[in-house]
Amino acid sequence: MKTLYLIPTPLGNTSFDRIFPPVNLEIIRNLRYFIVEDIRTARRFLKQVDAEIDIDKLFFYTLNEHTSPTEVDGFLQPLREGEDMGLLSEAGCPAVADPGADVVAIAQKNAFRVVPLVGPSSILLALMASGFNGQNFAFVGYLPVSPAERMKAIRKLESRAYSENQTQIFIETPYRNLKLFEQILQNCRPSTLLCIAANVTLPDESIVTRSVAEWKTITPNIDKKPCIFLIYKG
Repeated sequence: MKTLYLIPTPLGNTSFDRIFPPVNLEIIRNLRYFIVEDIRTARRFLKQVDAEIDIDKLFFYTLNEHTSPTEVDGFLQPLREGEDMGLLSEAGCPAVADPGADVVAIAQKNAFRVVPLVGPSSILLALMASGFNGQNFAFVGYLPVSPAERMKAIRKLESRAYSENQTQIFIETPYRNLKLFEQILQNCRPSTLLCIAANVTLPDESIVTRSVAEWKTITPNIDKKPCIFLIYKG
């Protein structure tokens, strides 16, 4: 049975040696069909994997939030014809907070073999370094944009952290990081713990856990940096 490989990509300008095992690179070199979000960045990534790869002999299928299930099913035709395929994320692990999840769901429905390759997940790396509960946690993605709805969401997540002993993990568009940070401080208890993981795996990586009361005396350097936010009971 032919295989859909889920191929992680760097979270930024990081050495491949630091985040990918050699087996990933060997698998990628042998693939000709790829499902990607952006062909240009996918081609750049593949050239970084191996400058000898002949990009012009590869086939790319573009996936985004507007791609229909019928189109996705069509993308998998090479698997039906006996060819392995690769699913590339724009950053990090495919299908985790990523439109690639739709591809994997259809591949599983069609009983294709799906193999996730090892690579960086900012969500799990942040959780590992937070000191929070790693047995009971929830990733909730983006919070509502509306200030009133966001306030409700933050308070609900904090309540769940206490009542269910559950780590709450969420993200924000980088240019809104500081606004979210301010709203967390305004709406959470002083004792609640907040971890901010910024630029995970990059040279200036910062993963810091403090209480909300302590954070009120600190201005984190997180503006326009990819961040993971985690809260837990204090």
